[in-house]
Amino acid sequence: MRKIIVYIATSADGYIARPDGDFSWLDRPRPKDNYGFDEFITSIDTVLWGRKTYEIGLKFGAGNLGMGPKVKNYVFTRTLPDKSAGNIEFVKEPVKEFATRLRAQPGKDVWMMGGAGIIASFLDAGEIDEFSIHVIPIFIGEGIPLVQPRHRSIPLKFLSTKQFEDGVVHLNYAVER
Repeated sequence: MRKIIVYIATSADGYIARPDGDFSWLDRPRPKDNYGFDEFITSIDTVLWGRKTYEIGLKFGAGNLGMGPKVKNYVFTRTLPDKSAGNIEFVKEPVKEFATRLRAQPGKDVWMMGGAGIIASFLDAGEIDEFSIHVIPIFIGEGIPLVQPRHRSIPLKFLSTKQFEDGVVHLNYAVER
C-alpha cells in the first residue's frame, strides 16, 4: 500500500519556516547525496501541498513545483481556483476521503510536503504513515512549527537515524496506529 510520508527539514528548535514563511536558513552547502533527497524523490510519484506552501513554492519559481511532469501535485485549499494547471490539482475534499481514494490508486509513495496545517489535518485523520525529518543545526527562535498545534498525543515508532558530517541529523519515525 502507498505510504504518505512527511519528508521535511526543521530547525533544531522545531520550526519548518520563519513566521513569514521564509526558509532561507535552509540554504547551505549540501553533501554529495543531498541528505538522501535524490533517492527519496525516486520513491514517490505524488506530492501533497497546503495552499500557503504551494504559494511560497510558486514565488521561488517552482512552476511545475520542481518535481517534473511525471509527479502529480495536489494542493489543499478551502477556495478552489477556476481550473487546475498541468500536473497540479486543487483539492477541497475531506482528508480521510481523499487519502482513501489516493491510497487505492496504484503508484509509488506520497510525499506530504507541508505545511504545518495540512500535516496536522492528515495526522489527526490517521493518514500519515511516516515522518522523515532532517534537523538542521540552527535555532531560528520563532516560526511555523512542524505540526500545527492542537491537543493530541500520537506515538511514533523509531525507524532509523543518520548523522551527516555538517551536523544535520535525519530522524525517521513511523506513526503508530
